[in-house]
Amino acid sequence: MNRERAVNELLSRRQLLRSASCGFGSVALAALLAERARTEDSPLAVKSPHFRPRAKRVIFLYLLGGPSQVDLFDYKPRLAKQSGERIPFSLPKSEVTVGLDKTRLLGPLENFSHRGESGLLLSDMLPHLGQHADDICILRGMQSDSLNHAPAQILLHCGSTTEFWPSMGSWVSYGLGTENHDLPSYITLKPGSRSRDYGSAFLPSIYQGTALQNVGEEPGTAPIRHLGDPGLPARLQRRRLDFLQTLNRRKLARLQSDREMEGLIESFELAFRMQTETPKFIDLSTESRATHELYGIGEEHTDIAGRQCLLARRFAEAGVRFVEVTLAGWDHHLAIARGLPQKCAETDRPIAGLLTDLKHRGLLDDTLVLCSGEFGRTPHSQLFPDSTEVGREHNHHGFSAWLAGGGVRGGMTHGSTDDFGFFAVDDKVHIHDLHATTLHLLGLDHERLTYRHAGRDFRLTDVYGRVVHEILT
Repeated sequence: MNRERAVNELLSRRQLLRSASCGFGSVALAALLAERARTEDSPLAVKSPHFRPRAKRVIFLYLLGGPSQVDLFDYKPRLAKQSGERIPFSLPKSEVTVGLDKTRLLGPLENFSHRGESGLLLSDMLPHLGQHADDICILRGMQSDSLNHAPAQILLHCGSTTEFWPSMGSWVSYGLGTENHDLPSYITLKPGSRSRDYGSAFLPSIYQGTALQNVGEEPGTAPIRHLGDPGLPARLQRRRLDFLQTLNRRKLARLQSDREMEGLIESFELAFRMQTETPKFIDLSTESRATHELYGIGEEHTDIAGRQCLLARRFAEAGVRFVEVTLAGWDHHLAIARGLPQKCAETDRPIAGLLTDLKHRGLLDDTLVLCSGEFGRTPHSQLFPDSTEVGREHNHHGFSAWLAGGGVRGGMTHGSTDDFGFFAVDDKVHIHDLHATTLHLLGLDHERLTYRHAGRDFRLTDVYGRVVHEILT
C-alpha cells in the first residue's frame, strides 16, 4: 500500500507540473501544493486540543539575560528604605559570589506608580506598559533551578537544565499543528546562535522553530538563510524538489514508518511555499504610518524591537501557533543604573504597542502573551574591582514574569517574594508550572501531551508541573 501510495503521489505531482508548464503559473502551483498539504497525513495538520482552549496561539517575549524584578515589577518598600546597608540575610553558600564581597542592598532605580483601575504597581521606567496594567498578570513568585544562563535558558525553553529536549514552541506545534500551511507553525525572531532553545530534539524536525535573524533592519539581507535560490526559476526548483521528494518517499515506503523522514519531506515542501509567503510578511511597508509609530519603528532606540513585535503580531494573525521574540541585553552585572533604563526605553513602547495592536484587532482575547527572562536579579549590588558602577547578580530564587490575554486575568499579581525581593515565599510558580499553565490555556493537558522516545514517554514538564488556576479567567 505504501508503494502504491508513493506512485500515485508521483503521478499527481507530474500532473501538477504539466499544468504549470501550460501557463498555470508558479503562484497557482504553490497554492495547489499548499492545499494538498492540508490533509490529515500532514504532521502540521490542525489537531484537536484535549479540551476547550482559552488561547489559540502564543507570543513569547523573551528578555534574554534576566531583568531586575525589584527595579521593574516587584516594589519593596523596605529595600528602598535600607538601600546602601549591609544585607540582613545570608547568601546561599553553594553559589558563586563574585563581586559580592562588599555588597550592599540596592534599592529600586526609579519610582513605582499605581497604574490602571487595578492600581498595579509598575516602575516608572515602563510608562507604556503601565497603560496596559489592567491587561497583565504579574507572577512575582517565579523560580528556576539554576543561576547560570545556559542551563536556566534551556529550562525556560525546554523544561530541562541538562538534557536535549524539545522546546516549548515545538511541543505546541506538535500538539496543535498550524492554521497556515504556507508558514512554519513556530517562528523565533532574532534568537542569535542558541538553536537549542528552539530545537525539536527527538520530535520530528518539522516542529522545530524557524529562525528569522533579520527583521528588516538590514535592507537586502535575507530574513532566513538559504530561503531562496535566485539562480533557478521557481518551476525548475519545483521539478528538482519533486525528484528529491520521490527518492525520499521511496525510502519512506521501504521503512514503512520513519517520523524523521516524514518531517523532512514536509520541511522541504514548507520551505518551497515559504519562498513566496515569507518575504511578504517581512515587508512592513504595507503597514500604516500610525502602526509604525505605535511600535516605534523608524526611531533610533525602538526600531529593532518594534520590528520584532510588529512581525510577531503579523505572524500570529496569520495563524502561526508560537512566535518567540528575543529581546537581548538584560544581563546587568555592571552599570545597571545606565543599562536598565536604556533597555526599557528600547522595549517598553514596542511591547505596549504589541498589546495595543492585538487588542484593537480582537486578537488579545485568544492570544497568550508571555514575557519572562530566564531568571531575575539580586536585591543587592555587585561591584567588580575594575569598575566603579554597580550592577546586580543573577537570582533564580524569586523573580517576576507577566502574562496577558488568552484566558489570563488582568490587573493582578500572583505570588510574592520576601521583604527584599530575593526569595519567593508565597504562591511560588516554578518554570514547570509556567509551562503547564501555558499548555493548559491552549487546551493541552501537560501530562497527556507526550512523545515516545528511548523507551519512555517524554513531556515538556517532565514529571513536574502544576497549572496555576488562580490566574485564569
